[in-house]
Amino acid sequence: MGIKTHKPTTSTMRFQITADFAEVTTAKPERRLLEPMRKTGGRNAHGHLTSRFMGGGHKQMYRHIDFYRRDKAGVEAKVLTVEYDPNRSSRISLVEYPGGERRYILWPEGLHVGDSVSAGDEAEVKVGNAMPLRRIPPGQMIHNIELTKNRGAQIVRSAGSWAIIQAKEGDIAHVKLPSGEVRLVNLDCWATIGQVGFSEHKSLVTGKAGRSRWLGRKPHVRGIAMNPVDHPHGGGEGKSGQGNPHPVSPWGWHTKGRKTRTPKKYSNRFIVKRRP
Repeated sequence: MGIKTHKPTTSTMRFQITADFAEVTTAKPERRLLEPMRKTGGRNAHGHLTSRFMGGGHKQMYRHIDFYRRDKAGVEAKVLTVEYDPNRSSRISLVEYPGGERRYILWPEGLHVGDSVSAGDEAEVKVGNAMPLRRIPPGQMIHNIELTKNRGAQIVRSAGSWAIIQAKEGDIAHVKLPSGEVRLVNLDCWATIGQVGFSEHKSLVTGKAGRSRWLGRKPHVRGIAMNPVDHPHGGGEGKSGQGNPHPVSPWGWHTKGRKTRTPKKYSNRFIVKRRP
């Protein structure tokens, strides 16, 4: 597991840094867990563009990931593979339960093919096992965390991310998230032990514009390079400034520093410390 650089045979290869895929054990995904993905191109059901700079990209199949795991409490599964997933930054693992049922889980750092994982109140506190927060000791690295009981994991799922339980008080745990935010989470919510694998993802360098197009990312055009009809920053003779006292969006909203979170958002009461 790691990253690799390339000989600068072209200008794009000079700075390109890619994964070596050493941790991946197979290139063939489990067909029963695949589903076709339809691309939107940033358009909604009416065909209106709602997300700019999206489009194209390679065809991908969605891998169904088990973010719930409660229905397999007390049942031990064996890790069969570590696989690449084109839809997320982390790797995934295929596990098999007694009876032949197979599911995908996020691959945590330190989990190997042939290892066993389990879930539930009686599960051992070790990498890959899922259990309620009340069973996890403070200071232990966790990921795949539920915010609402029985809803399935919602946060701390990207490559290299982890959180820790700082304290427990009554039925509430103080969980420090990767952003530095400390949030209150019910102790009946589940989490998985360990750190999400492939922490080297943050070191990857695309190297060329074409690779961004493979990922479905179109060029992000600067407002200052547009015409006045397309953006408030557009127009002017030659290389002019933005023309506004402050940077704005294409629709004239304040940007770069403007807080977008709703002041009366219901979950504000669960945040003990804001992210820096």
